[in-house]
Amino acid sequence: MTNLTQFMNSAADTRPNATATIMGERRRSWREHRDRIAKLADSLRKLGAGAGDRVAILALNSDRYTEYYHAVWWAGAAVVPMNIRWTEVENAYSLNDSEAEILFVDKAFAPVVDGIRSECSKLKTVIYLDDDTLPDGMLAYEDLVEQGSLCDDALRSGEDLAGLYYTGGTTGFPKGVMLPHRALWYNNLVMSKMSEGQPESSYLHAGPMFHLADGAASGGLTAVGATHVFIPMFDVEGVMNAIETQGVTHTLMVPTMIGMLMNSDAFDPERLSTLQYLTYGASPMPEGLLIDLIKRLPHLKIIQGYGQTELAPIVTTLQPEFHVLGGNNSKLRSAGRPVPGTEVKIVDETGAKVAPGEVGEICARGMGTMQGYWKLEKQTADTLVDGWVHTGDGGYMDDDGFVFIADRMKDMIVTGGENVFSAEVESAISTHDSIAEVAVIGIPDDNWGEAIHAIIVPKEGKAPTTDEIVEHCRPLIANYKLPRSIELRHDPLPVSGAGKVLKRDLRAPFWEGKERQVN
Repeated sequence: MTNLTQFMNSAADTRPNATATIMGERRRSWREHRDRIAKLADSLRKLGAGAGDRVAILALNSDRYTEYYHAVWWAGAAVVPMNIRWTEVENAYSLNDSEAEILFVDKAFAPVVDGIRSECSKLKTVIYLDDDTLPDGMLAYEDLVEQGSLCDDALRSGEDLAGLYYTGGTTGFPKGVMLPHRALWYNNLVMSKMSEGQPESSYLHAGPMFHLADGAASGGLTAVGATHVFIPMFDVEGVMNAIETQGVTHTLMVPTMIGMLMNSDAFDPERLSTLQYLTYGASPMPEGLLIDLIKRLPHLKIIQGYGQTELAPIVTTLQPEFHVLGGNNSKLRSAGRPVPGTEVKIVDETGAKVAPGEVGEICARGMGTMQGYWKLEKQTADTLVDGWVHTGDGGYMDDDGFVFIADRMKDMIVTGGENVFSAEVESAISTHDSIAEVAVIGIPDDNWGEAIHAIIVPKEGKAPTTDEIVEHCRPLIANYKLPRSIELRHDPLPVSGAGKVLKRDLRAPFWEGKERQVN
């Protein structure tokens, strides 16, 4: 059996009195947690949530978000975690597409419910997660917990739908990725092994809980009965305070968050002394930032996780022993090796496997593979070919089986007939000591087709020039990869809810009225 309630049941059976969740002053044991989610599941069934039905949530991080996940699975239904940075139009689209009849919301998103309801005819019930005044037309979360009975676990099978996880919507409307219990169960087990979770461990939910990366990193710790600590959303002081006061041992952050932490005046390694494991992923890690992290937190065991939603999500990991600066650190720029149970191959545009060291599209298959895109047969057929997920990421594999990410294929810059991967240029620029954030894009050029343009957020008090950056990068990358222009900005780079830089927004002003042709 590969059911997602297994891990929670194991924790409640073996560590019933151990602390399961900490949200501010609120603490609950694993026994309390299981009783609460069994009662909530009973209430959900009475509201019509049956086998495979979709139940959505739009909320900031909290202990009740974890209860939502477990209760929906206990009831036999499927989760639909919604991106907190989406517009009302995108929210309504995902609810209509998933046909969710029940929606959980918290105080932060209660104001948008009326607008969503007006566009979603199938939405019948809205459940309010917070304890303040109940908004009109909603049900109180705690009332549903109190009124429910201790019902039996639905014990869904490994191939039953566990959730619809909508992609970020960087092209058109979001696609609902269908992930069965098997895929998420497998990823939880892999990450538990990779991060060496112990019953005494504790995990800080610093990244958004709608994102699959958080679930993969934290689910494995549920399996060993560890403690979950929550902050509503990422902020530097909130992260450091939670780690310091709760003795947090594990967390996951995207590179954007790590950069904010490392560049903050409030950064204090002493306050992070209990942190043992930091997993990062979801977007490329600038080399300069990674080097800074290793130097300033030398006690930390660092893990890179590479993957995507369609693979539930972990495909490869770069383990702590390769996050070194001295000796043989040739793998530091890699995304690591495929995790057990996952195969990776690199293919050319015809689908043929390429030689080691040759850049192509990264494809993967394994226990984490999606069932497909919800209601989108053509897109499923285009992405899932003979059991292999075509990721859309460019990269190569070396002779030792380590995968190196070049770029998203659509972010590749074609200048003078040469293919330039923006991530490689960003990595070189990031090693300059004036850089807080950097994004590299292709902009129109009459002579070269596209020119390399770097958008830089400098560190406070710094103002690097184009010549300075170019000279810094010259020993690191080929001449045709050097930026031809630089733009300094003081506002942070725009990011998606998953922490990925929205390059489409950065490119848009340059390409207005022009056609971008990248083959």
